[in-house]
Amino acid sequence: MSNDIKIRKGLDIKLKGEAEKLVSDAPRSKNFAIKPTDFHGVMPKMTIKEGESVKAGDIIFYSKYKEQVKFVSPVSGTLKEIKRGAKRRILEVVIEADTTDTYKEFGQKDVETMSGDEVKQHVLESGCWPFIKQRPYDIIADPEDAPKAIFISGMATAPLAADVEFALGKRKEDFQLGLNAISKLTSGKTHLSIDKRSASFFNEVKGVQIHKVSGPHPAGNVGVQIHHIDPVNAGERVWVINPEDVAIIGSLFRTGKFDATRVVAVAGTEAPKAQYFRFKIGSNVKDIVGQLPANVRIISGDVLTGDKIANDGFVSYYSSTISLIPEGNEYRMLGWLPFKDNNIPSMSRTSLSWLFPNKKHKVDTNLNGEERALVVTGEMEKVLPMDVYPMQLLKECMAQNIEKMESLGIYEVAPEDFALIDYVNTSKLEAQVILREALDVMIKEVG
Repeated sequence: MSNDIKIRKGLDIKLKGEAEKLVSDAPRSKNFAIKPTDFHGVMPKMTIKEGESVKAGDIIFYSKYKEQVKFVSPVSGTLKEIKRGAKRRILEVVIEADTTDTYKEFGQKDVETMSGDEVKQHVLESGCWPFIKQRPYDIIADPEDAPKAIFISGMATAPLAADVEFALGKRKEDFQLGLNAISKLTSGKTHLSIDKRSASFFNEVKGVQIHKVSGPHPAGNVGVQIHHIDPVNAGERVWVINPEDVAIIGSLFRTGKFDATRVVAVAGTEAPKAQYFRFKIGSNVKDIVGQLPANVRIISGDVLTGDKIANDGFVSYYSSTISLIPEGNEYRMLGWLPFKDNNIPSMSRTSLSWLFPNKKHKVDTNLNGEERALVVTGEMEKVLPMDVYPMQLLKECMAQNIEKMESLGIYEVAPEDFALIDYVNTSKLEAQVILREALDVMIKEVG
C-alpha cells in the first residue's frame, strides 16, 4: 500500500521576500512574554506575582479548567508585569530576563524504559503539554483523552513559511527522541508527513508512519493530511504537534531542561534581513527585526493565518515564521478596472497575474474590496482539498445549526484549513473567524 498523498486542489501563492537559508542568533530580548490569548479556550490562573523571580521552566500559570496543563517561563528572570484587558482578562505575562538562563531541573529520562503514563506526566510537569493540540476543535489536547493517532506535518506550504527541514537540520537527535516519547501517548500510530521531494533526515526517522505528500497549499496543513490518512469522526480525538516542538520535547528528555529555543524564518519584502534567526519563545519582535516604519505590517506567523503584532510586541507561542509586508494603506488608482496590472496574485482572470504563474509578487494587506452580498458557487471548493462543502458549512456555522455542522464535517476542519477561502472568496467573508466561533459553540454544546 502506497503512503503517497497527492493533493490536487489548492493554491500556491508565490511571494517575494523568502527567507535566505542562513541562521543567526538573534540578540537576547530584555523582556519576554507568554500570551494566554495564544491558547484558545484557556483561562489562566497565575501561580506567581509581579516582582517574583522565576527560572526557565518554572510554572507561571495553569489552566483553570485543566489544572494539570501548566505554562512555564521560557527564560529565567523577574515577573515584570501582568498586562490585563477588559474584565481583567490577562493578555500578556511579561518577564524581565536575566542575562543568562538558570533552568529548573526536571531530570534526564530514558524514554525507552518509561510507560506512556510516565511520559505523559513528565511532559505535563515540564510545561511542554501546550505544544500538543487536538482535532477536532484545534485546542490544547485534553491529557485525559486517549487519541486514536498522533499527526506531525514535516512540511509547510503556506506563503513565505519556514522550511521545516532546514529549521530542524541540527536537531535530528532531539527530534527522534521527541518522536519516541510522544509515540507512547497513543495506542494508535504516529504519522509524519513530509514533502515527496524531500531528501532530508525525515526519511530516516524511526517509529512513525511516514507519508510523502505533494501538491499545492494547503497540502502542508496537518488537517488536510489527517483527512486523507485517518479522518476524525464524532467522538474521536487525534493529537497534532509541530516538528519544532517535538524537538523541544526531545531536548527535555535528553537534558532535563525546558529549552524553549526555536529557529524562526523572518520573511517578506519589508524584512531588513530575510533569513532564519534562533531565539527563545516569547521574544520581543523588535530585538529580532529592529525598529520598523509605521507602514509595515508585522505578522507573527504566515500571511494567511498569522496574528498582527506591534513593533514592540512579542512573538506568538506557536509561530515559526515572522512575516513583514507593507500595509495596504495606499489607494490604487482605478483599481476596480479588470486587467489593470499583474501584481496581484489571483485565482480569477481579473488580474493579468494568471499569465505569469511562476512570478513572485510583492503584496500588501489591501483587501481589494469589502464584504459583499455575493457568493460565487464552486469558488471555495477549488482551494479546499477535503470532502467538505465549505460554502454550506460556513452557512450553517453562521446559523449555529449544530446538527448540520456535524453532518457537513466540522470535526475535520480547523480555521487554518479555511485560510485560502479567506483569500479567494469574492464575498470577502472572514471564513476563519466564522469557523472558530462555530467550533467554540461545538465545544460548549457537544464537548
